[in-house]
Amino acid sequence: MVRLLASSKPIGAPLGGTSLPLPRPFYARVVFLLFGFGTKRKYLGPGQNRTCPRCHNTTQWARIREFNQFTLFFVPVARWKRRQLEQCGICGTTVRV
Repeated sequence: MVRLLASSKPIGAPLGGTSLPLPRPFYARVVFLLFGFGTKRKYLGPGQNRTCPRCHNTTQWARIREFNQFTLFFVPVARWKRRQLEQCGICGTTVRV
C-alpha cells in the first residue's frame, strides 16, 4: 500500500531551508547578416551599327553598363569597376567603349 504524505509547502518549492534563484537560460547572441556581391549589367539602350569581330555580322549593338557591387540587406553599399560596353545582339561579344 502506498501512503501519500501531505506537505505544507506549495508544489515546486525547494525541499531545503532557503530557496536559491534558478540560473537564467543561456541564449547565444546571434547577428544575422544578409550580404552579397557580384557583377551587374544594366541595359542603357541601342548602340551603334557595327561589324562584329567574332561572327562578322553587321547589326545594331546594345549599350551596357557593367559594374561590381556589394550589397547589405539588398541595399547596394559599394560599386567598383564601372565600365561601358557594347554587345553584339547575335553572338554576345562585348567591346569596351
